[in-house]
Amino acid sequence: MADIRVGVVGAGFLAETRARCWAAARGAHVEAVASLRPQRAADYAKRHSVAQTFATADELFASPDIDLVDLCVPNLVHRSLTEAAARAGKHVVCTKPLAAYVGQDLPRDASDADIAGRDPREMWRVAEADAQAMVDATKAAGVQLFYGENWLYAPAFARARRLLAEGDTVLLEMRGWECHHGSHSPYSKAWRHAGGGALLRLGAHPIGAMIDLKRAEGIRRSGAPIRPVAVTADVADLTGAAGSAEIRVATGWQDVENWGCVILQFEDGSRGVAYGSDAVLGGMESKLELYGANAHLKVNMSPGDMVRAYAPDAGVFGEAYFMEKVDSGAGWTSAMPNEDWTSGHLLMCQAFADAVRTASSTPADGQLGLEATRVVYAAYVAAKGGRRVSL
Repeated sequence: MADIRVGVVGAGFLAETRARCWAAARGAHVEAVASLRPQRAADYAKRHSVAQTFATADELFASPDIDLVDLCVPNLVHRSLTEAAARAGKHVVCTKPLAAYVGQDLPRDASDADIAGRDPREMWRVAEADAQAMVDATKAAGVQLFYGENWLYAPAFARARRLLAEGDTVLLEMRGWECHHGSHSPYSKAWRHAGGGALLRLGAHPIGAMIDLKRAEGIRRSGAPIRPVAVTADVADLTGAAGSAEIRVATGWQDVENWGCVILQFEDGSRGVAYGSDAVLGGMESKLELYGANAHLKVNMSPGDMVRAYAPDAGVFGEAYFMEKVDSGAGWTSAMPNEDWTSGHLLMCQAFADAVRTASSTPADGQLGLEATRVVYAAYVAAKGGRRVSL
């Protein structure tokens, strides 16, 4: 069968990662890129040997040369572009979060304060409705909606998932987190652009992983997924505690949290504790601890220790890249062999291409994205009210 032809919408940070991963995937390649900035699209096409460029997403969707659309775009346009791609008969990959609240139900001239100060119950309603609409639109069009949750395809996570199945393990508690010293993007610091802070942007990873694991456990044991039924949560901007002390983590958060934690209660009584933080130095941390009735697993996606490097000062290795969010090569560092592989991005793209080719399903689907959206925004309601919120 011919390669799955991918159209990437956007030419920023995430699109760079996806270009590398699609190039490494078997039976798929990036055929086209669309960007509102023509020169950026042209530069991207040149760097990654992409045949076609388009000025708009709609032009890319209309091309008969595209089978699958990869949306590497701001949260605000996830729904509209997914619906447009589905109408054009294209399969869709949408990065996390599947949907977010960025004031889409308010007037265009709504202020930052209006958006960030919206009742979180309304935020939840709007974000979940958008996610549901995306699931419905792709289903009605007969195309697949893939949720870009790379944790599910990280080799360490996938191995742990298989072990849980082989041991028929009942998970009693899960603890997971993704942390670093702050996003590279200034847009992450404002609610009107991001739709939330660390809980949404980073915590969505462990949340999605926990939902997936309990879903798989339930189907394996009783034929029905075990779903989250309630949450408690808290959020904060931790940099305010530093006062006049030296601070090396990102600052300047406008109206979003740089730390968020949610406790998920599942319908079987088990619990998951997930958090995301932009207040952690030393590089990216992506970890999951699984406490089962008959097993205990620790999943270390980042940092890894396959290669550890030591240098007495930052100049020894020059400009060498070690891992995401490490800003110095001094001391001991984790020199990740291939972050696209260890993070799951590469194997995720391979799984999506295979699913299109064989008309099969994958764990990271639109329903998982919908469930993760529901949990995150219920958590914002819980944090605002200081109470347990039922799903």
